Amino acid sequence: MLILSISVLAVAGWSALRWYHTGGSDAAAPLAMLACAASGFVTGGLLWFLARRDPGNLRQREALLLVSLAWILGAALSAIPFFLWAHIDPAVPASHPFTSFVDCYFEAMSGLTTTGATVLGSPGSLIEEIPPPLLLWRSLTQWLGGLGIVVLFVAVLPTLGVGGKKLFQAETPGPLASGVRPRIRETARVLWLIYLGMTLLLIAALCAAGSNPFDAICHTFATVSSAGFSTRDASIAHFTMPQQVIIAVFMVLAGINFGVLHLFISGRYRQALADKELRFYLAILLLASIAVTWSLVRPQFGTGADPATIAATVRDGVVQTISIQTSTGFCVTDFDRWEFLPKAILFAGMFIGASAGSTGGGIKVIRVLIAAKVCVAEIERVFRPNVVRPFKIGGTPVDSQMRLATMAYMLTILALFVAGTLTLMLLEGGGRCDLSTAAAATAATLNNIGPGFGAVGAAENYGWFSMPSKLVLTALMALGRLELYALLVLFTPRFWRTQ
Repeated sequence: MLILSISVLAVAGWSALRWYHTGGSDAAAPLAMLACAASGFVTGGLLWFLARRDPGNLRQREALLLVSLAWILGAALSAIPFFLWAHIDPAVPASHPFTSFVDCYFEAMSGLTTTGATVLGSPGSLIEEIPPPLLLWRSLTQWLGGLGIVVLFVAVLPTLGVGGKKLFQAETPGPLASGVRPRIRETARVLWLIYLGMTLLLIAALCAAGSNPFDAICHTFATVSSAGFSTRDASIAHFTMPQQVIIAVFMVLAGINFGVLHLFISGRYRQALADKELRFYLAILLLASIAVTWSLVRPQFGTGADPATIAATVRDGVVQTISIQTSTGFCVTDFDRWEFLPKAILFAGMFIGASAGSTGGGIKVIRVLIAAKVCVAEIERVFRPNVVRPFKIGGTPVDSQMRLATMAYMLTILALFVAGTLTLMLLEGGGRCDLSTAAAATAATLNNIGPGFGAVGAAENYGWFSMPSKLVLTALMALGRLELYALLVLFTPRFWRTQ
């Protein structure tokens, strides 16, 4: 609560300076942010005061609860600036999504979980009509959620003691939460230094490519966190091709395990390149990009199409595939108009996702690798029941517990996908929410992608859903970001019993 309050106060300070230099116009945004910061400081300060004498040695149960509450309550605090602005500014119409706290909570949770789904974008609630301070705060929530506000919490508060490792393991995405340093606090600091370095580098690159500083900062926050919020209704289609290529490169980097990135930075290139997940991740991106691009370009051959048009089509196919595969969710074109094959590839990419230990969402590439190898092993067992082979991924043994956990995770994802799809169809009762839209919305939120297909496609938004449906989608975002179990465990009766 205190970290989020400091962050929103910083944006409020910039907002106040901007308000002063523009002659006193648009005071609603800085006032809303100051009120949010004040409420966060009071709440967070009170909680700290009440627990100041606690030794801070968290058990596994408390760590899981704290991680879940960090996102549930953090999204509520992050939603306050949107809600207060809509009620303070007399120019905001009563029909605006931000007049509803559920919509504000949806937007804030989408930011913190790096999903990128938005209720904005319809006439009367266009993204570009939102005051710049709120757009900056909206982007900053993604950046804070990218590597995890809990990892930041572990990095800056040494008083957590041994409980810090439990927090880190509960929050870090992926089946393994191994550190790059012996001490967990040192690991968190190294990860954040890499994260910060990528942020500064991308801002500088976009500015050098001609972007204005505000757009460069906001889109950098969205890129390195694999999130996808944009300051433009056209998303990154508003940018030039060189700027889109730069963003695409950093989307790929953000989808790589940060431990592997640390190996590269440390000069251990061979060790980094030997990583099986990295190779598989890059291979999937390459093959998917080729397949999508070929299916888009092929109809243009023999028609006398302009080479510039073909180049733009290639750009659309590659950048859009990278954006969806890494769960960033930027849009360079309305991919919902594509044929079945490229859309099917993108849909599969939503579930595969990025690498474990990255800011990306999805099932994670390492889980797909383990599951594929389990299936191959079981097929061989049918005709060679007496053969026993060591189960390894890239030379690293994978024990039976990890294999079982991987298969259970994938089955849980499938069950949640089916349950979410059916729930949306029941809540919406037909209309715009047909089967394809419900399935796309569920997949896009559960895997932290953002845009989907149908009525939640690249040119659409989530504002038309009913409030119960938005709450369901918000829960799916949190489940996907926290790797399911950290949140699902709260609904287990045994979790609340004395241990």
